[in-house]
Amino acid sequence: MGERRRKAERLRQSGILPWGTDFQPSLSSAEAARRAPAEPGQLGEHASVAGRILRLRSSGGIAFADCSDESGSIQLMAAREDGDGTLVEQMEQLDHGDIVGAEGRLTRTRRGEPSVRLERLTILAKALRPPAAKHRGVVDVEQRYRRRYLDLLSDPSRREIFRQRTEVIRSLRRVLDGRGFMEVETPILQPIPGGGEARPFGTHYNSLDADFYLRIALELHLKRLLVAGFERVYEIGRTFRNEGLSPRHNPEFTLLEAYQAYGNLDSMRELCQALVQAAAEVTRPGAGVPSQQVGISLDPPYPSRSMVDLVRQHTGLDPDRLWGDPERFRQEAARLHVELAGELSSGLVLFAVHDQLVVPQLSGPVFVTDYPIEVSPLARVGRDPRFVERFELVVAGRELANAFSELNDPLEQRRRMEEQARLRAAGDVEAHAFDEDFVQALEHGMPPAGGIGIGVDRLVMLVTGAQSIRDVLLFPALRPIRGGEAPDPQTCSPTPPV
Repeated sequence: MGERRRKAERLRQSGILPWGTDFQPSLSSAEAARRAPAEPGQLGEHASVAGRILRLRSSGGIAFADCSDESGSIQLMAAREDGDGTLVEQMEQLDHGDIVGAEGRLTRTRRGEPSVRLERLTILAKALRPPAAKHRGVVDVEQRYRRRYLDLLSDPSRREIFRQRTEVIRSLRRVLDGRGFMEVETPILQPIPGGGEARPFGTHYNSLDADFYLRIALELHLKRLLVAGFERVYEIGRTFRNEGLSPRHNPEFTLLEAYQAYGNLDSMRELCQALVQAAAEVTRPGAGVPSQQVGISLDPPYPSRSMVDLVRQHTGLDPDRLWGDPERFRQEAARLHVELAGELSSGLVLFAVHDQLVVPQLSGPVFVTDYPIEVSPLARVGRDPRFVERFELVVAGRELANAFSELNDPLEQRRRMEEQARLRAAGDVEAHAFDEDFVQALEHGMPPAGGIGIGVDRLVMLVTGAQSIRDVLLFPALRPIRGGEAPDPQTCSPTPPV
C-alpha cells in the first residue's frame, strides 16, 4: 500500500485530485463495446466511460487497460503517436483497482477488440489496496463473506445471485399486488416480541426508559390491521432472532408475511404455490429447480400430507396408538435417537420426531399439515382438537413456508397466550410472550383469515441452487474479528464454510 500512497501524493502535488473528481459517463462499457466500429482501425463516435482498471499492459508504444463497470468491460488504449505521449505515461502510472473516467473515440484493434482510443483520462479514485487476483479471487471462504466487496469485485459472476434475489422479491410483490394485497410497514422495535417462538435481541430505549426488542415476526401487527378494516395486507421486512448460525440460519433475515380476511388454509395453499412458482420463473424459466436437487419440480399443485402420516411412514412409529401414553411415546422416540427436553406431551414428541427425523428426508415440495396445538398457539383448531389448521411447505428437506387458518377467538387466544406465558416463566425463553394489547384487539373482532409466512432467503436459496444462506445474503452475520486487522483474503489459506 505504501507505493500506492506515494503515487496518490504525487498526483496531489501535480494538481490532480486522487479522489473526489466529478465525471459523467455517456455510455456503459457494454454499450460502448457494442457501438464500436466493425472494421479494425476505423474511428467511431466520441464516448466517455468510467470504471475500475482490472488489467494493464503495454506493447510497442501503446498502453492498454481494461476498464470494467457493472455492465462489463471495454479496453482503453493510448498510443505515443497520439500527441506528446502524456496519455501513455498516465496509463503507465495506473494501478490495478484504480477507478478512472475515459474519453475518446470508439474503435476496434487489429485483433478485433472493442476499444476507446483515449483523448483524456481522469483519475476518479486511487485504489490504495489492490483487488483480489482475478484468476484466483478471494481464496479463503470466510473472507469471501467478511469482505464481500472483494469477492464480488474479483468474480462478477457472483453478483448474479443477488440480481436474481432482487427479481425474486419483485416477483413476490407482483403476485401479492395483483391479488389486491396492500404492502405495509410495521415496527421493528417492539416492547413485546411476539408472533413466533424465538429468543429476541434486546435493547434499551433511552428516551422512554424502557426495554425494547427487535421483532421476531410480523404477525401480530399485521393482524391488528385486519381488525382495523384492511382485508389484505403484507410486509416484506428484516426480522431478527437471537439464534445460532448454520447453512440455513442467519439471525437477521428477510421474511414475507401476508394476511387475507375471509381466507383460510386452502386459500393460503393456493397463494403459496403462486408465490413459489413466480420466484422460480424469474430465475429458472419452466419452474424447475437447479440440478443440485434433481427430480424436484416446483410446478403446482403440491401434495399435502399430515404430520401423523409422515411420521408413521418414515419412522414406523404410530402416533395415534401412542398418543394416550406420552411416557411410552417419549421412550419410543428416544429409541430412535430423537432429542427430547423434559416431560413433553404427545404433541410435542410428535413434532420433535417430525422435525428431527422426517423433514430431512422430504424432497418435496409437500405441504405438511395437522400440527399439534402445543406448537401452534396462533392457529385455529381443526376437526381433530389435537391439531390446528396449519401447514408448512417443505422442499429439499427445508421448511420454506408456514401458514395458518388464523385463530380469531379472543377467549381461546387469551388462554393459549397465558399457557405460553407460564412456559416462559418456567424458563422456556422461546415461548410466546403475552401481548395484552393484541388480545384486546381480537376482542374488537377480527374476521376469519388466512395467514402465511415465507422465508425469503431460503426461497432464494431454493430457486438459485445456493447451498448456504450466506451465499444469498450480501453481508451475513460473522463472528467479530478480535486482536487486529483481518488477514489478507488473497493469501490466507482456504477454510471450510460454517
